[in-house]
Amino acid sequence: MSAQSISVIGGTGNQGFGLALRWAQAGHTVVIGSRTCERAENAARKIQDRLGPDCKVEGKENTEAVAATDLVVLTVPFEAQIAILKSIRDSFRPGQTLVDVTVPLETAVGGRPARMLGVWSGSAAEQAASNVPEGVEVVAAFHNISASVLENLDEPVECDVIVCGESSNARAALRPWVEAIPGCRYVNGGKLENARIVEAMTALLIGINVRHKVHSAGIRITGLPPNGA
Repeated sequence: MSAQSISVIGGTGNQGFGLALRWAQAGHTVVIGSRTCERAENAARKIQDRLGPDCKVEGKENTEAVAATDLVVLTVPFEAQIAILKSIRDSFRPGQTLVDVTVPLETAVGGRPARMLGVWSGSAAEQAASNVPEGVEVVAAFHNISASVLENLDEPVECDVIVCGESSNARAALRPWVEAIPGCRYVNGGKLENARIVEAMTALLIGINVRHKVHSAGIRITGLPPNGA
């Protein structure tokens, strides 16, 4: 296992695939996880087709993907979050970090994509934290990046990534992964409870995309140094 490797659970979906693509482009080792190994391997081949056969990406079934790296990113729809976490729970080990990218959008119950659902735990990230084994750190990040922008390798992403988590070390450890994506800037978002605000900003950005007929709305925090904080 290496600090340069990462697993993306849900890497066959738009957001997860875009993140995996950008990290593979940056030279990192990426493991794409899916419910079936076949789907994960197909996604990995798509990345190889775009980046070349030398890129370090492979596909595995979710439990194997979780066991493969110390850093695991969860990019699944909100309605699938708890079920997926329960299915991979036994594959976690103490010392791993889970990066939750889940947003509790109303689409989970057939509603509008620009509206949020209330979450008993406070946020999807806090819900994730209550469904992983003791010793696994949970941070929230990458909610506000457009999937279509991630997949457009000809352009930088141009979006701040607000990282929230109880551990300052876990938050800081995510900084290289943010900065590996051209145009992204790391912003320390403080405690995990602040993910409630960051997740809600995703619904706001979706609404802005709809009203302005674009697919690329993102956020920038003003008043910070160019390299973030």
